[in-house]
Amino acid sequence: MEPSATNPLLQRRGFLRASAGGLGSLALANLLAADAGDALATPPGAHFAPRAKRVIWLHMAGSPSQLDLFDPKPALTKYDGQEVPQEIIAGERFAFIEGVPKLLASPYRFAQHGQSGQMLSELLPCLGRVVDKLAVIRSMHTTQFNHAPAQLFLNTGFERIGRPSMGSWLSYGLGSENANLPGFVVLLSGKFGPSGGGSCWGSGFLPTVHQGVRLRSEGDPVLFLSDPPGIDGEARRRSLDALKALNEERRATDADPELATRIAQYELAWRMQASVPELIEIEREPESVRALYGIEPGRVSFANNCLLARRLVERGVRFVQLYHWGWDSHGTNPDDDIVTSLRERCLETDRACAALILDLEQRGLLEDTLVVWGGEFGRTPMNEERNGSTFLGRDHHPHAFTMWLAGGGVRGGTSVGATDELGYHITERPVSVHDLHATVLHLLGLDHERLTYRFQGRDFRLTDVAGEVVREVCHG
Repeated sequence: MEPSATNPLLQRRGFLRASAGGLGSLALANLLAADAGDALATPPGAHFAPRAKRVIWLHMAGSPSQLDLFDPKPALTKYDGQEVPQEIIAGERFAFIEGVPKLLASPYRFAQHGQSGQMLSELLPCLGRVVDKLAVIRSMHTTQFNHAPAQLFLNTGFERIGRPSMGSWLSYGLGSENANLPGFVVLLSGKFGPSGGGSCWGSGFLPTVHQGVRLRSEGDPVLFLSDPPGIDGEARRRSLDALKALNEERRATDADPELATRIAQYELAWRMQASVPELIEIEREPESVRALYGIEPGRVSFANNCLLARRLVERGVRFVQLYHWGWDSHGTNPDDDIVTSLRERCLETDRACAALILDLEQRGLLEDTLVVWGGEFGRTPMNEERNGSTFLGRDHHPHAFTMWLAGGGVRGGTSVGATDELGYHITERPVSVHDLHATVLHLLGLDHERLTYRFQGRDFRLTDVAGEVVREVCHG
């Protein structure tokens, strides 16, 4: 066989195409060759001793109302129904509010909990019992006020599609502790997924071996993981070996970095066939554990996913992210108001969140497992009243919202930041999304300024060009 038949660069058209590019094409080929092994490369590793080894991120998609859950405002009760002062909203842009909105008091009572005296809503009784293990940040802020860009910003540090998600950064930086499972797993519950879609757990410009793998609670836990009908394990193994040989041959000539990822992912899928089925069988857990979480057999639920998250980190998965849809409390009908809908979301999640913390602690995992809870932005202190709606609801609010952290080196019983009497602006210790990312990385032993990846001629990082560690929530 002629050499040109096996090497496309030696064929006439390939030779002309390469020649036309000159030295630029040669330089690009060298860069691609250098990147080709990235998917299988040894992770850079921690920069200093970590307090946390893994993360469970509980994302409340749609954004919970901090004013009805974590940040009580007596002034809203005092001025309930009155127009918000014009000087507060001058020049503001809202997602849906029009005209001059009226202030809205919370319909819920608040009380102090734990030795730390943290203020929590009556909608969170279970969380109140573990509140001394939480660091509550009441001064979060973001640059985005619509769901998809805000979710992308919270997950990737950038409001547009194309950047790696936090789980991908951790997979790249620290790798997985279990070769038979992905380093980054995603679990969904609720009627819909997040508005930002799969880009919320995408790998961006990192090798795609680092993107999140979604586990499903119905059917195959991972799509196409099972052997096709009529194909047994031995035949599947022969097919994978043949595919690997073809990909290796193509990689030798094309230097495409994604070929290394493809090879690695096929092999991981083969190993997952043995490890994943046992992993998702949460019915194997003792009755006492299932009762703690409030497991709902045969259903896709947040509680089931919390227990599955514990099983995943117990087996060495680095980053587990849960998305629970339904927190977008606009007040257009009972399905999205703060009287009916918000109460339902809390009933679905409060018990399981507290159970996850207690279960991790009982197993000695909480001390090095970081748990993060929150949405993509906050809710306004005014009633939205879209199209004259009589239901109570709040519009999107990027200027102030609440998140909490627990475990993994977090200083429990801590409260960080404060907002004004109406809960509109931050008055004490603002914490940006980049600050949150820097803090999470710090707890995992990573310097957010040093965890970088070169792409298109410059070094990128999760925190872009900003971010500082929120030392108040960290031990040591």
